[in-house]
Amino acid sequence: MTEGAQPAQAETGSRYEVFHTACPARDVVDHVTSRWGIWVLISLRSNDLRFYELRDSIRGISEKMLAQTLRALVQDGLVWRKVEPTTPPQVTYGLSEFGRDVSEPLTDLFDRITRRLPPRGSG
Repeated sequence: MTEGAQPAQAETGSRYEVFHTACPARDVVDHVTSRWGIWVLISLRSNDLRFYELRDSIRGISEKMLAQTLRALVQDGLVWRKVEPTTPPQVTYGLSEFGRDVSEPLTDLFDRITRRLPPRGSG
């Protein structure tokens, strides 16, 4: 066995070594499954939204956390960002093809959970 860091991706076309700390896929998974990342992806699943619409759709998120989460998801290629040159600038966010692909199982998970919970007000 070799000592030292394992390569994040062994060969071209092979899968990432996701259990290795230096694997770039781990960062994407961390961003997607962060406290707010999953809610941003679910909120954008049906519509492109402006920053404040997105903030209003996710109760409890601060502007600072939303901005940080969006920055990470845009950098990962999951979310796109469009700035309209108006005063003040209007910024719209939406899911990229990669983001739609990743958010589909998250949406399914969310739907499964909400179907299995007891009805509100009971229990």
